[in-house]
Amino acid sequence: MAQVTVTIDGKAYRMACEEGQEDHLSDLAARFDQYVAHLKGQFGEIGDLRLTVMAGIMVMDELSEVNRRLKSLETELGNLKSGRDVALSEQARSEEALASALSEVTAQIHSIAAKLNGRPAVPAN
Repeated sequence: MAQVTVTIDGKAYRMACEEGQEDHLSDLAARFDQYVAHLKGQFGEIGDLRLTVMAGIMVMDELSEVNRRLKSLETELGNLKSGRDVALSEQARSEEALASALSEVTAQIHSIAAKLNGRPAVPAN
């Protein structure tokens, strides 16, 4: 286990983390310290525990909003995928109908050409 010393509200805390996660933990602590500093600026000295709890609640509120937005985006993505699947299916049906129509028109053209040339028509495949 790696050890990292982080500073929150001017106080150093020694923390353990997985190897290679030191910078990530330091970044998280620095971001949390910003919440604490913001609250301290708004409310002044209201006690370390209270500041920490309020900052934690702010972080959870932000996380809740991110989760709500993520669920909304996942729903939208699902709808887009469903719409894409329907469009692809309709496109395939349209292409099949077009190919069938072209085949019929080709057979009719061959039939007309054969009649004009005085030969019997060759049936289409």
